[in-house]
Amino acid sequence: MSRLAGFTSGQSLAARAFRSGGLTILGYGGSQALRLASNLILTRLLFPEAFGVMSLVWVFLQGLSNLSDMGVTQSILQSKRGEDRAFLDTAWTIQVLRGVLLLVVTWVLAAPVAAFYDAPELANILPVVGVTLLVMGLFPTKVDSANRNLVLGRITAIDLIAQVIGLIVGVIVAWATGSVWALVANAMTAVIMQLVLYQLFLPGESNKPRWEPSAARELIKFGKWIFLSTAAGFLLSQGDKIVLGKVLNLGSLGVYNIGYFLASFPLLLGGMVTRRILIPIYREKPPSESSENRAKLHKMRLLISGGLMALVASFALMGVWLVSVLYDPRYALAGGVVVLLAVMQIPQIITLTYDQAALAAGDSRGFFVLAATRATLMMTGLIFGAAQAGLTGALLGQGLAMVLAYPVVIWLARRHGAWDKRHDVIFGCVGALVAMTAFGVHQTSIYGLSALNLP
Repeated sequence: MSRLAGFTSGQSLAARAFRSGGLTILGYGGSQALRLASNLILTRLLFPEAFGVMSLVWVFLQGLSNLSDMGVTQSILQSKRGEDRAFLDTAWTIQVLRGVLLLVVTWVLAAPVAAFYDAPELANILPVVGVTLLVMGLFPTKVDSANRNLVLGRITAIDLIAQVIGLIVGVIVAWATGSVWALVANAMTAVIMQLVLYQLFLPGESNKPRWEPSAARELIKFGKWIFLSTAAGFLLSQGDKIVLGKVLNLGSLGVYNIGYFLASFPLLLGGMVTRRILIPIYREKPPSESSENRAKLHKMRLLISGGLMALVASFALMGVWLVSVLYDPRYALAGGVVVLLAVMQIPQIITLTYDQAALAAGDSRGFFVLAATRATLMMTGLIFGAAQAGLTGALLGQGLAMVLAYPVVIWLARRHGAWDKRHDVIFGCVGALVAMTAFGVHQTSIYGLSALNLP
């Protein structure tokens, strides 16, 4: 009992990591529950093409965001100056300038992007939604400071409250107009509410414009590799929609997006947990420092991978049933998408806990090498697979790419003493069993995805 009390109220690294991991899971679970509620309501008020349009909007905005990311958050998390006021204000100033630039670029590129995807609606929607990039640039560094110190309770609560308000506004607009602008209103309201609530309720000083040359040099030196890594990360997270946006029509892309929303839950949850807690853990307890640190990380890794693999198996085995229960027949083919995507994400789940060791050690260059390798292989797999077998081939190519990237994962993990061979063998075998079972049970649904291969 005293041990549990120590985890829930103590200030040790283990206690803070335990609480932060729990809050991250709770917050992300609550967020996804709200997104699901929003999804279920809005799919009945709107049409599949609306979700296809918005998926292209988020691909574009995510691309701009990633292609200009200077790694400010990661710098604050790992830098020795992460608590210094001048460093934090300089970091915030960089973020604000970036937000202004992104808004201008969004306005300039809206019409060309609409023409490229033959979706005229994008010309009007992108300039409006682009405002969210400016708003996020104004987020205070108090958010990063809380993350650095593994104190995430208020952030979790604020994010959920903002999402609820956004959902309410989106549903009202959908009911009144039945248009894609409901999704725009949902997203913009949530981001604006986050900014307001962060400023009002997070502890710490508010940021002021400042440019300290030494802080700027440190941020830029570390961030140049993060910039390249996030460019690669954009292809990893949005490459499927870039390719499929040209292969599928908007209605089919909307159906795919529903399947992606469900199937991506384990991987996105795992990514959020590892980003929020592993850099502080690796920074304070480097695995290369002692066998004791490696043993503790091994236990933590088993816990994270075991939970995520259980979630992946659930979606791989029950995805078709889940879609049939939650959505109307227009979205039935999304069931096969859920199954195939869940299986293809298994290689990423197994290696999810390694990347942050490089960032914690300040090795943003090594992190970039891995991200670039994964992105190159995945885009190759997506394009070649789509050309050979449409949607099914694209997703199979994506999974194969993550397997081929494994040697580079080992290289980076060993470089920082983080590779855990026993963990990878155990979950590799479990993942193979899950994949064979899911393919055996859902062959018909996977073959049925050919119906989405529309011009």
